[in-house]
Amino acid sequence: MTPIDLDAQYNNRAMVPDHPAVMAGWAADAEAYRAARPDAGLDQAYGTGERHRYDLFPAAAPRAGAPIALFIHGGYWQALDKTSFSHMAAGANAHGLDVAVMSYDLCPQVKLAKIVDDVVACIRVLRERTGRRILPFGHSAGGHLAACMAAANWPRIGEPADIVAAAMPISGLFHLAPLVPTFVNRAMGMDAGEAASLSPLVWTPPKGLKVTAVVGGEESAEYHRQTRTLCECWGALGARTREMVVPGANHFTVIAPFADPSSALTRELVALAG
Repeated sequence: MTPIDLDAQYNNRAMVPDHPAVMAGWAADAEAYRAARPDAGLDQAYGTGERHRYDLFPAAAPRAGAPIALFIHGGYWQALDKTSFSHMAAGANAHGLDVAVMSYDLCPQVKLAKIVDDVVACIRVLRERTGRRILPFGHSAGGHLAACMAAANWPRIGEPADIVAAAMPISGLFHLAPLVPTFVNRAMGMDAGEAASLSPLVWTPPKGLKVTAVVGGEESAEYHRQTRTLCECWGALGARTREMVVPGANHFTVIAPFADPSSALTRELVALAG
């Protein structure tokens, strides 16, 4: 077999030359959504760090008993924050779901395990403050973090086993060993042991948990492999998995449908909420 060029497979910016324009659009759309939502609860703390903050966008007509959807941004655990993704709440808000959008600490200032702990802390605070379950949906690095939340051992840290209602990782990274020799790992500094222990692909999700894993049709073969393998492995362990491929979408455009109440991705997120 011809060796896979892993650096090329995971270099999303090189694969999408117009990514700066897409990312600038994220920031503009997010700012516009915040401006249109004076009822939003911005910059709520879930920890003591400067980046330990989330914004909460309530639905105008909330669905009784629905979980809070938590959007977790990407950036290879090294970049971005919640301020570029407020509009990810728009579609779900229109269907009665409250949506939180969080930031977290970044590599190389912290290790990946600390970032996982940040998301755990945010979920615990949301649960404490609202009494509701959480539905994590995250993009790229955030897809990895959403999967980690889905398969975490919540009782061991003092939370209900069913605190996560369902999960929706988008363009996620669930098997981290291939990243170790690539440019991605320069700032992360993972060794083989860390990559193995922080790969949710080999964790055990609760039986019956609904997990929809999403990937763009134009993403690299590695992203398709990661998505397909998660669904296969977790499905074999009893999770109710589904793979969704967004036709024509690349790594950056794949999340655009969450701003549209009528999109297939928004409808799937709403269905996962029950």
